[in-house]
Amino acid sequence: MADRMPVLRTTEVLVAVTLVLVIASCSMPGASPSPLGASPSPTGTAPSPTASRAPASSIVLMTHDSFAVSDDVLPEFEELSGVRVEILRAGDAGVMVNQAILTRDAPLADAIYGVDNAFLSRALDAGIFRPHRPPLLSTVSPDLRVDPEGRVTPIDYGDVCINYDRSAFVAAGAPPAPVRLEDLAQPTYRGMLVVENPATSSPGLAFLLATVGVFGEEGDYTWRDYWADLRANDVLVTDGWEEAYNGHFSGGAGQGDRPMVVSYATSPAAEVFFADRQPEQAPTASLTEGCFRQIEFAGVLAGTAHPTEAEALIDFMLGPTFQADMPLNMFVFPANSEVALPDVFVAHAAVVPEPITFDQETLGDQRERWIEEWTDVVIR
Repeated sequence: MADRMPVLRTTEVLVAVTLVLVIASCSMPGASPSPLGASPSPTGTAPSPTASRAPASSIVLMTHDSFAVSDDVLPEFEELSGVRVEILRAGDAGVMVNQAILTRDAPLADAIYGVDNAFLSRALDAGIFRPHRPPLLSTVSPDLRVDPEGRVTPIDYGDVCINYDRSAFVAAGAPPAPVRLEDLAQPTYRGMLVVENPATSSPGLAFLLATVGVFGEEGDYTWRDYWADLRANDVLVTDGWEEAYNGHFSGGAGQGDRPMVVSYATSPAAEVFFADRQPEQAPTASLTEGCFRQIEFAGVLAGTAHPTEAEALIDFMLGPTFQADMPLNMFVFPANSEVALPDVFVAHAAVVPEPITFDQETLGDQRERWIEEWTDVVIR
């Protein structure tokens, strides 16, 4: 998830990867993969080797900065397809989408990954995608398939929630751990919360959307009133997840003094996974009320000179190898419902029973206005 720890953005405690990753294809002597565009294997990975194939080519995948995969994942696609993959990191999700829009007539990449549902309408309206429906799309829940025209493919999802440092709420005289978003505006929790700016951070925007969903736009107490109360309660705003989680949050590996932060429901699982000695209980926990479901998509860019190769990569990304690798690298849930979750996810990732969502038309119509109004209430 685009601006995370990432991912821990996701907990964004992600493994750092180089700015541009180029992995050479690994064709076996005497054997060559089948032509791109051939029927995928039953497992949903890249096409199986056969006797004929076009010469190997190279494609570019544009991603957000939190993209991370294990070293052996993309080489599997390259060996089976004969297509080399270069990774082009383009900043946070919002920055990446803007760059893809600005260069749509001469795209910098052939495919893109990491466009989330908060920014998707902007990309769809700009017409940057070429429609493609992967064979494994049936494994994806209809709730994640938000584009009926098939211009983008859901790859993963995660819930943006309030995370808190367990240790801050168990000491003698400490307040109880928060349960609802309303709690955060109470004097008991003054100076305890750090959030990300929705104008510069994808989890920050997701949390803003969560508050709109919870408190609404009309009535005696709206989302604007809630944010005014958070400001009066000494909320701290940072530009991005990294600064908020690792700089100001006191939980986990954080060195800050604020015991509550906007992060992901999977962040506690990441804290356990990356610990030198994995504890039985995660040092952090997530509120499961007032969480926004963030869905990340991949798509073929409309201006690509290699549409068949780009489509094959999207198919691979929805297949079991790539999907099973995502949870412990980017700390997101795989979109392919047939992929099993790692044990640390099952044990420590919070399950959000009723995540907040918005349709793409509403997001497209209201997103910029909500950000501007938030800025007026909280920053100005």
